[in-house]
Amino acid sequence: MLYTGKGGVGKTTTAAATAVCAAERGRRTLVVSADAAHSLGDVFEKRLGPDPIDVAPGLEASEVDPRVEMLHHWGRIRDYLVEMFHYQGIEDVVAEELAQLPGAEEITTLLAVEKLAASGRYDLLIVDCAPTDSALRLATLPEVAHRALRLLLPMLRAITTVGTPVAQKMVSIPLPRAEVFRDAETLIYAKLKTLHKRITDPQTSVRIVVTPERMVIDEALRAYTDLALFEVPCDAVVMNRLLPEAAAREDFFKHWSRLQEERCREVEERFAPLPVLRGALLADQVTGCERLAEFGRALFARCEPGDVLSKSPQLRFGRDEQGYFARIPLPNASADDLDVVVVDADLIVTAGARRRRLSLPRRLARHRVLGAKLDAGMLTVHFAAKARRGVDR
Repeated sequence: MLYTGKGGVGKTTTAAATAVCAAERGRRTLVVSADAAHSLGDVFEKRLGPDPIDVAPGLEASEVDPRVEMLHHWGRIRDYLVEMFHYQGIEDVVAEELAQLPGAEEITTLLAVEKLAASGRYDLLIVDCAPTDSALRLATLPEVAHRALRLLLPMLRAITTVGTPVAQKMVSIPLPRAEVFRDAETLIYAKLKTLHKRITDPQTSVRIVVTPERMVIDEALRAYTDLALFEVPCDAVVMNRLLPEAAAREDFFKHWSRLQEERCREVEERFAPLPVLRGALLADQVTGCERLAEFGRALFARCEPGDVLSKSPQLRFGRDEQGYFARIPLPNASADDLDVVVVDADLIVTAGARRRRLSLPRRLARHRVLGAKLDAGMLTVHFAAKARRGVDR
């Protein structure tokens, strides 16, 4: 269960309260912070590290250290990059920074979480993610990185395997050694594939935490669309920091209360069919297990915190009277921000700033695209009933 949201909406508190509540109801639970700016320890009022520790009966907590995980999963690859930059005369500190490939920290953080999930020690694993944009990279990088590196690695291996002695005389940089390739292959073909499977598993879900503010809701809506594009399921929205009824009766807060209800109705409509859980604004900070348990009980008064609360529609290929089709759920997407194109045997869908490359089924790859239509949050791409002749893809 991954919690995300715009910075300052209370996602860490909500993730911790969910964990405490789940443990109270009998689930062996682990809550992990995957946010580089860790605050999970502050919420529990305990000092946390990468190794899980007990924070309550049936509940453990930890804070992933991405630098340590980078050395563990990315060590030889990183060392090779540092060596290459040193060879070009780049200073040590700068070379080490350049060797931190984009997305590497997010991937290694997920690998640490995956190891904990695969241990079998817990019934429920809750992840306190970074703010929305970084969390989206966490959720989408396994697929994007796997595809990119899977194409690059064979090219580099071919160059170094066939002509390393000759190439070394011709180029001014050290070439990768065999162990670098072994680590890269393990990362690409085993670890990233496992991560993608875990992220898109029906038992994995994202919960988006929002507050009744315009910018927060708009960012959450975009995140919901982006997650749907990559088939990362969302099962609920948490509407946090709502004014209690007693405050709403005060003259000063009447306008805020009315605006708050309007925003709540909007969230329920725009995120439908996701359930919207309501979290009240409390009189003081929610820290320590006792207050977290109180908040969690109120939040999950009518449901179980560790259950998948709703199912997201999935990508589907099928056939109708017009021919074949691909249906891709894109809630709240705008047709003006969409671009659909088929390249070779791949369907490439761009929604705003996100792009996904979908491998078409072999039978469908030879069929001409007739058109695409976005209706009620569902993108349907139509293909001709008959394959084109003379096309071998």
